[in-house]
Amino acid sequence: MKNTFGSSVSLTLFGESHGTAIGAVLDGLAPGIKIDEDYIATKMSQRRAYGKISTPRHEEDKVEIVSGVFEGYTTGTPIALIIKNDDTHSKDYSATRSLARPGHADFTAYCKYHGFEDYRGGGHFSGRITASVVGAGAILLSALRNKGIYIGTHIKKCAGVQDRDFDDIKNDIISIDGKVFSVLDEKKENEMKSAIEKAAENKDSVGGVLETAVWGLPAGVGEPWFDSLESVISHAIFGMPAVKGIEFGKGFGFADMTGSNANDPFNCDNGKISTATNNNAGINGGISNGMPIIFRTAIKPTPSIFRKQNTVDFINMENSEIELRGRHDPCIVHRAAVVQDSLTALVIADMLSLRFGTDYLGCDK
Repeated sequence: MKNTFGSSVSLTLFGESHGTAIGAVLDGLAPGIKIDEDYIATKMSQRRAYGKISTPRHEEDKVEIVSGVFEGYTTGTPIALIIKNDDTHSKDYSATRSLARPGHADFTAYCKYHGFEDYRGGGHFSGRITASVVGAGAILLSALRNKGIYIGTHIKKCAGVQDRDFDDIKNDIISIDGKVFSVLDEKKENEMKSAIEKAAENKDSVGGVLETAVWGLPAGVGEPWFDSLESVISHAIFGMPAVKGIEFGKGFGFADMTGSNANDPFNCDNGKISTATNNNAGINGGISNGMPIIFRTAIKPTPSIFRKQNTVDFINMENSEIELRGRHDPCIVHRAAVVQDSLTALVIADMLSLRFGTDYLGCDK
């Protein structure tokens, strides 16, 4: 299993859902970046479960940095962080060890790892691992802001309820930074929450769409062909459990447009080049053009539902049924927003370091 992403700035993940701890190693990050522990705690709280719209599993998610930071600043050596697992109910999974939960990686993991995988709570495939992504991502998000680059994600749609689009992008990003339930139109929050709670009452789950904006990225970042900005962002984002689709700018809407409508006309004003529209999401030829990057991801409904479902016993090779027990989210869209921010920050930090050098984000003293 490969658990590392990134070329110049890389992230390695480790741990299992019900193991002693999970964690990450962030390598290649420049020295001199200030570590804001309060900001890390805020980002972790955005991912934390709460209320009827999340799993009853409540972890403290305190991030312990054990290397790579000295006197409040990065040293330039690998940053290792650990997050303890405390609220585990492993017995919930022993009775269904050989039953493939529909929508989960139980069967595919068994095929790949020959039964040696830690199956409890989904093991290394669990969304629990994203806590490590957020811990590392908070460091990167803060470093990018120091360079004038802002990243934010809102819930564009959940259970059929629509939020408004990004408008004043930088200020919109600032307005949702730190929000536990990230919507731009606060009137939509209760509608979405009510729909999630209704699904939970029906022993079901719902999905949605996340929309991310990157503001302040300079032109010239990205590579043609296989390491285009869209390619690398997509690669990282699809590492997040439950993502099943991604589109940039007008995305699939381009199929119904003409070239005259799809193109973004360029203009120059006081020495600054921009485009009149942003249908292409700030990317031309796989390279940033200085306009905001906008992309959306489809998040599938949480596969863990409390209804009886048909499945197979993949050890005894027979048909069976499964009715889940345990603690599960009726929706993960609201918790996934900060994970999407964090993975985006990893890609942007990596590609900036490749373009401008490894010290680009550092020397904050």
